[in-house]
Amino acid sequence: MKLRKILVVDDSPVVRSFHINILKTAGFQADGASDGVDALEKALTTDYDIILCDINMPNMDGLTFIRKYREEEKETPIIIITTQEEHVNRQKGYEAGANLYIVKPVKPSTLTLHIKMLLGG
Repeated sequence: MKLRKILVVDDSPVVRSFHINILKTAGFQADGASDGVDALEKALTTDYDIILCDINMPNMDGLTFIRKYREEEKETPIIIITTQEEHVNRQKGYEAGANLYIVKPVKPSTLTLHIKMLLGG
């Protein structure tokens, strides 16, 4: 079975490292990006199996990143992980092209379960 690659997009180095460590512990390969600009560059040059993305970030927010990524006809599943739990933000996330919307904090077991579900197993 091939090693699944995941991109973690979050402007907080602490949160980014936390999620990357969860993923590596669960057997995934994980890269980090500090904002939407960094994420778009990495996501368009590397084949990721899933992208985890925050919404509030400098330079390019998560929703803009998702829209621009989807404009490139990329179908990689995207999970938004954010502190914004309002329904309107959830709606905007799905409209931008996210596959799943999770509110922080997220338990490691919950995160890996959702990732495995989106990867089909």
